[in-house]
Amino acid sequence: MVVTRIKICGITRVEDALAAVEAGADAIGLVFYAPSPRAVTIDQAEKICKALPPFITTVGLFVNASYEEVSVISSKLSLGLLQFHGEESAAYCEQFNQPWIKALRVQPSTNIREAMQPYNKAQGILLDSYVAGVQGGTGTTFDWSLIPQQTEKPIVLAGGLTIENVQQAVQIVKPYAVDVSGGVEITKGIKDHNKIKAFINKVKSSL
Repeated sequence: MVVTRIKICGITRVEDALAAVEAGADAIGLVFYAPSPRAVTIDQAEKICKALPPFITTVGLFVNASYEEVSVISSKLSLGLLQFHGEESAAYCEQFNQPWIKALRVQPSTNIREAMQPYNKAQGILLDSYVAGVQGGTGTTFDWSLIPQQTEKPIVLAGGLTIENVQQAVQIVKPYAVDVSGGVEITKGIKDHNKIKAFINKVKSSL
């Protein structure tokens, strides 16, 4: 049986992180990008990381951050995975000597296979919706038919996923993982625990 991994992103509270884990999430995402309404401080993130049980991946999301910022945060928190969500080059992503994934924002004209090529040392590629001026958390989907059937790297599907559409998304794309933030929220940065459970149940029953 194919297992689709699940990341709950934009976690800002310990109770939301624990609810995600209890519901069956494989990873939680911490946003270190000040303009985001889901951004966390190092202190907030530290409390969340310390509360997590073992075998849950903590993912730090960065957008065009300085080398120093990423290095300090990732070493202080012992992040399991770095997620680069801006215009970072492959050379930039590789310099931290840590597992990482690169987010690509998909437009109708995007050749996904071509866009992935420079990031051949990534653990995977996250595909998100392109909205001008917004780096992520757009709440909108993109055309999933643009995604190649087979790719060299695992695909993490993001962008506007909800309880209503995630089952269809998994059946069409068959991604390695799905990533949700706004689709399981009460308000930006505050998660709805019932929605998290329902979302994860939909993913697990998709295949």
